[in-house]
Amino acid sequence: MPQIPEKIHELTVGQLSARSGAAVSALHFYESKGLITSRRTPGNQRRYSRDTLRRVAFVRAAQRVGIPLATIREALAELPEERTPTREDWARLSEKWRSELDERIKQLNRLRDHLTDCIGCGCLSMETCVLSNPDDVFGARRTGSRLMAERR
Repeated sequence: MPQIPEKIHELTVGQLSARSGAAVSALHFYESKGLITSRRTPGNQRRYSRDTLRRVAFVRAAQRVGIPLATIREALAELPEERTPTREDWARLSEKWRSELDERIKQLNRLRDHLTDCIGCGCLSMETCVLSNPDDVFGARRTGSRLMAERR
């Protein structure tokens, strides 16, 4: 990993990419979504403060566990003066996200179990299959592979 001398307080997009492991295009995307910020030089080149490395690490760690970018942006916006997230910030936010992740894990486990049932059965029935027809509210009134607009 390339080292950046302590006297350098701003990073180019290439330096930020090399140090963070995020592609340049991802950094541009993060910036467009308000997750990180840069200033522009007179030559219109982006310059990032060194603390952007920690923000990028925060964003990537949150993404890895499945937190949507909008939720990450909201969390970063809660930090005073857009400061870099600390260990305490991560602990507080990860506790907040834990129940959401637990619920998502339960849903994925249910889907996995139903997928196993479908592999054994293979029917993919529109009447009874929980994968192709989840929470069927119309099945009691109508059968078939598609729903038609009800006539009044």
